[in-house]
Amino acid sequence: MLKKLLGMAPKLESDGSYSPSKFALKMATSDTTDFENISYEKYRGSKSKILVICTEQKNMKMQNGNFFSTGNHPVETLVPMLHLKNAGFEFEIVTPTGKPAVLEQWAFPEKDEHVNVLYKEYKSSFENPKSLNDFVDTSLTEFDNYAAIFIPGGHGAMLGIPENENVANVLKWAHENDLFTVTLCHGPGSLLATTLNDQKFLYEGYNMAVFPDSVDKMTPKIGYLPGQMPWGLSEKLTSLGATIVNTKSDKTVCLDRKLITGASPLASNELGKLAVKTLLNELK
Repeated sequence: MLKKLLGMAPKLESDGSYSPSKFALKMATSDTTDFENISYEKYRGSKSKILVICTEQKNMKMQNGNFFSTGNHPVETLVPMLHLKNAGFEFEIVTPTGKPAVLEQWAFPEKDEHVNVLYKEYKSSFENPKSLNDFVDTSLTEFDNYAAIFIPGGHGAMLGIPENENVANVLKWAHENDLFTVTLCHGPGSLLATTLNDQKFLYEGYNMAVFPDSVDKMTPKIGYLPGQMPWGLSEKLTSLGATIVNTKSDKTVCLDRKLITGASPLASNELGKLAVKTLLNELK
């Protein structure tokens, strides 16, 4: 009752899930972003496509049985895309089965002009994405057309993506064909897919920036999450041999070989800049 009076109780949604409390939204979201509208020298080559893998699942079951209303974080999705678009890249948006991509609409930066313009441009692609299943069946021979895979963050990236064999197939495809993999916050959960069928973790020994488990453990106190996480992402990645380079949910970004990662929503702008710089240097 006290949390409700203080605006710290998670908000009950119509489907029985919970979105963050008013207090948590004030603390952790903003109606604008720190996107820097940089004029890059545009890439003009053949490897102009970025495969964007989004989640199609919304509700994460917490340890206490409550469901968190999640998806891909809109800032973590759209701000890196803005940088890549400014640099001349185009996007192919997919979800595991072609169901609509789910975005955390409660985190949408409503007053950010650049984000809104890009979202409107790709809204139909988010609502009617291609199927990753079909991509694996038909497009793995077309690696010469792709520069990178981008897997946005948001807790929803931990739903269905780490258990998906086609995600594993695409990550291995990218690795074998020298494509970059770009992800941030909870998006590195997707990398766990490479361990399916008792395979060795593809990113053992890699440095990466990931949302800290310690922060996830604290957020139920302010009503951001409606309970403790079902499992710890940083803990799992570390147990498989990854080195997490950040301890805070900050602007940290990391480049290790062909893997580009960021620590949190706050890293979205820096991740976009690092991805563009890296891709343009590699592809020139």
